[in-house]
Amino acid sequence: MRERTQIESAVSSTRKLERDLDDAITLSELADEEGDEGAVAEARAMFSDLHARCKQIELESLLSGEADGNDCYLEIHAGSGGTEAQDWAEMMARMYSRWAERKGYKVEYVEESAGDTAGIKSVTFMISGHNAYGWLKTESGVHRLVRISPFDSNARRHTSFSSVWVYPVVDDTIEIEINEKDCRIDTYRAQGAGGQHVNKTDSAVRITHIPTNIVVQSQSQRSQHQNRAKCWEMLRSRLYELELEKQEAKIAQQEAAKTDIGWGHQIRSYVLQPYQMVKDLRTNVESSDSQGVLDGDLDKFMAASLAARIKTGGDVLNA
Repeated sequence: MRERTQIESAVSSTRKLERDLDDAITLSELADEEGDEGAVAEARAMFSDLHARCKQIELESLLSGEADGNDCYLEIHAGSGGTEAQDWAEMMARMYSRWAERKGYKVEYVEESAGDTAGIKSVTFMISGHNAYGWLKTESGVHRLVRISPFDSNARRHTSFSSVWVYPVVDDTIEIEINEKDCRIDTYRAQGAGGQHVNKTDSAVRITHIPTNIVVQSQSQRSQHQNRAKCWEMLRSRLYELELEKQEAKIAQQEAAKTDIGWGHQIRSYVLQPYQMVKDLRTNVESSDSQGVLDGDLDKFMAASLAARIKTGGDVLNA
């Protein structure tokens, strides 16, 4: 039913574009015949809007991977830079939350580890919505921030790093076998905000998949049973993403998504001082509106990375 709804939506969008294009052409022809400058301006505005909508549909057509239409998990981990990096990780969590809100996606926090002084050491949240994984999958990697430190009394410029890791939510149509003997299950007391029951019992759960060293944890649910179920769901998703990554590596020979969270591994730089510039180092797409980007205006970076990823895969296949 979900697939049918998505197809119906795509067909409906295309047919509406066709109707609107016919209307714009008709209006343009009438405006030319009558010399009506107001109608000419209206027709131009209609063509401009149609062009933008076509570009959006063209981008969405690139999201044709097996799991692109799925919801996804997004993890952020603070890297080199101590308190600075932990504050940067919190800024990134806000940035992706704002982006998801712009898309009309639902954001559900799964796990969060507070920083020593400020910010967060790590956070995991699930983003739900059509093509959530398709859009976010190119965000995996190390993100670098350059700014005047709010934690430095001498107001010196600091560089901080945080990493992003994105993997799809696996539904019941995809079978992933996990041998429980290969997993270590730990329970611990949840941190941060929560009810008395949550904070006074070992309700949080951590599962380590020993063969791959993948670790997932959940503390957002009220009971240990619920957190355990969430962890198994996340582990299945992580293992599925690992298989996708292996297949993609054979085609595109791309960098591993998990690298050292420091110099030489960043995919995007966010410079706030001495000038304002956000630049994606894979596609060279940049923006001087750094505040807009930090408020969730990420679409053009995602679109460029996605287009480059599709092109690279196609070139390798053709070769």
